[in-house]
Amino acid sequence: MRGRRSGALAMGQTADGGGAAPGGGHVFVSYARPDEKAARAVINILEDAGFTIWWDGLIPGGERFGSKINEALEGAKAVVVLWSKSATESHWVQDEASLGRDRRCLVPLSLDGTQPPLGFRQFQWIDISRGGLKASSPAMQRAVKAVAEAIGRPEMAAAPRPSPAGIDRRILLGAGGAAVIAGGGFAAWNFVTPGSAAENSIAILPFTNLSGDSSQQYLSDGLAAELRAKLSRNPLLSVVGQASSNAFRDRSETSRAIASKLLVANLLDGNVRAIGDTVRIAVELIDGQSGFSKWSRTFDRAMTDLLQLQADVAESVSAALSASLSSGKQEAQARSGGTKDVRAFDDFLRGKELFESQKDEASDRGALAQFTQAIDIDPAYAAARAARSRALAVIANQYAQAAERRRLYAEAVAEAERAVASAGQFPDGYAALGYALFYGKLDIAAADRPYAKAQELGDGNPDVLSLVALYRARRRQFALAQPAIDRAQALDPVNPSLFKTAGRIRFAAGDHAGAIEAARRALAINAGISGAHGDIGNALLMLGRVEEAAAEFAREKVGLLALPGKAIVAIRRRDEAGAKAAFEELRRAEGDNGLYQQAQVLAQWGKTDEALAALDRAAAEADSGLVYLLSDPFLAPLHDQPRYKALLGQLHFV
Repeated sequence: MRGRRSGALAMGQTADGGGAAPGGGHVFVSYARPDEKAARAVINILEDAGFTIWWDGLIPGGERFGSKINEALEGAKAVVVLWSKSATESHWVQDEASLGRDRRCLVPLSLDGTQPPLGFRQFQWIDISRGGLKASSPAMQRAVKAVAEAIGRPEMAAAPRPSPAGIDRRILLGAGGAAVIAGGGFAAWNFVTPGSAAENSIAILPFTNLSGDSSQQYLSDGLAAELRAKLSRNPLLSVVGQASSNAFRDRSETSRAIASKLLVANLLDGNVRAIGDTVRIAVELIDGQSGFSKWSRTFDRAMTDLLQLQADVAESVSAALSASLSSGKQEAQARSGGTKDVRAFDDFLRGKELFESQKDEASDRGALAQFTQAIDIDPAYAAARAARSRALAVIANQYAQAAERRRLYAEAVAEAERAVASAGQFPDGYAALGYALFYGKLDIAAADRPYAKAQELGDGNPDVLSLVALYRARRRQFALAQPAIDRAQALDPVNPSLFKTAGRIRFAAGDHAGAIEAARRALAINAGISGAHGDIGNALLMLGRVEEAAAEFAREKVGLLALPGKAIVAIRRRDEAGAKAAFEELRRAEGDNGLYQQAQVLAQWGKTDEALAALDRAAAEADSGLVYLLSDPFLAPLHDQPRYKALLGQLHFV
């Protein structure tokens, strides 16, 4: 056999070499001769999965060797290359892999963990040495799925999906790495095919930290997030939001499957390696329909050039998509809210990591400290000021009592105003200002202009759009709220928080069944998301399904939803003692932070004067629950009361 390796089965051929010559629709397996035993194991698994396999060990005696292989390669729907140390040194394997690459049907697997040689590292590969060469191993199941998708028969990959613990996510771009990532709990959903996605749509997947230092994770996450934000400000691009992209961080899916679930035509994957004073970013642009690489590049910079590195990556990606970033450095700076100081940027990224973790009060206050430090370094850093404003508002809303709450909210407003002054085209600054005025100052009308400006400038940012949509719903401006949340969900289609927001908008509009559906979809994506069970309980109460509501409130961990829900359930059951006990528990557990919720319970209890008194106290204490005042059906018994109408006017709802 001229010292060659072996390869695959022809359609209709058997292991003894009989049968027809290779035809179309088969899978060609390429491997090195020393790996024949392992290759046979892989071939058996693929055959058992239903694939028609061709390998050169089946060539009948007397046949012309080269012509048979060429014929088999040309007719193959997929070329599976089994890389190994021996295979990387084989010219035969590399020639066959080149043909598979050029025909865009290459499925690279590794028998021993060896990465492909130069010229093939831009393609995703699967290390099937992990878990052994058996059909039950997670890596082999991924390989079967990859072959099935390559030949256009995804239904053939019926093997159970591996658990996240069994997944090896590695990146093989330049310095090493590309992504095999997954969608977890979305398998039962129906998604459009990548072919129906807009050509300018892209998802930036989480970058892998290759530094060997877990403390550097904030850097890889932050750079991916900032690149995502930068590209989202390009009106020629449609960029998937962070939550949906990050859902595929640690799971196992092919690029085609990820693109299908995110409804995009392109994926950007990458890795970050920080060693000493040097940073390397390797990125790969992947065609979502084929799963093959369109373009890849590696960037090396000194840590002091991190900001230029970020800009270079964004410009290169944009150019690869045949779109241009906003023209003019001054305009770009105004729209980005960025900084030229690497130290400030580093503090900002560390703060974002803490703030987005949503762990507890300590992490939120730690984020506040990092944002403050970034601003101390660069007072004109609008993004850091906007982030600091949001942190102040969240701390005021969730942890502070009356006096501190008012001080923090006032500081949040001032900080957001400084962000807007520093970068007049930066949407996050306007969103932060609207948020602080709405939730903190309870000046509903004053929040209108910054929210409108945020939407105008941030039409590509799902987080901004979500804030705007919820504000519009609280003002019962549903004709404005619905397009904003629809746009946000189109940009971030598997973000559970957006489903929760969509449900709250539907609840405010009186669509209680729709509210339940949206909240349940949020829970299907993230079973631990806070507030969703309480939202479902509230909608069930409106539908008269009291016992079902009670079960949902029992599962809710947010006290300001669970406790008033428990009290209203008791009222609907005509359980006076239970209602009193639950109401006292609300007062004891939440104190002045629960004044608005006390008013909800009292209104449902028929205690109108006491409910109005609770609302007056809530206004005096600047209780942010009052943002629900106009849209809350639990306050319906108060709608005809002059004091209620006066409070609406006081807060500028009307």
